[in-house]
Amino acid sequence: MNFNMEEAIEILERTPQTLEYFLSGLPAGWLQSNEGEGTWNAIEVIEHLIEGEKNNWIPRLVMILQEGERKPFPPFDRYSHFNERAEKSIEHKLHEFKMIRTENIAKLKALIDPDYHLELTGAHPSFGIVKVRELLSTWVVHDLTHIAQIVRVMAERYRVDVGPWKEYLGILNR
Repeated sequence: MNFNMEEAIEILERTPQTLEYFLSGLPAGWLQSNEGEGTWNAIEVIEHLIEGEKNNWIPRLVMILQEGERKPFPPFDRYSHFNERAEKSIEHKLHEFKMIRTENIAKLKALIDPDYHLELTGAHPSFGIVKVRELLSTWVVHDLTHIAQIVRVMAERYRVDVGPWKEYLGILNR
């Protein structure tokens, strides 16, 4: 197994900064591009990441520590960010994500001793028994997945414009 808490935190800490640098100040054309109906644009991905910070990672971690396998996590609605569509700038949303993530990393460090807690288990409503290590690994890979998604949907905006070079652009040929 490859999980290392310090290395995981290094990625979790960098995600808000990476997204802030990449997305701040871009025009709507970049931020609102998607891959078609039913897909998310960069703004919606950031809103989803904020929801995850509020209602997924740390709440589930705390539940494992308090309840173990006795009580399953409440389901996480991956689409709940569509319920609260506040008209805030991308910079405001990125700042909110960064602040919540900073708080959550501090909570993670305070709650988890990697020598003791990583193999503790809880009950996921769909997957059954899961470990703290698996939850934390998923948090990291979730970040990386959504960074890749943002880059992919932004590349989609120029799909037609690249002409025959599309053949050499793997991001457009999945």
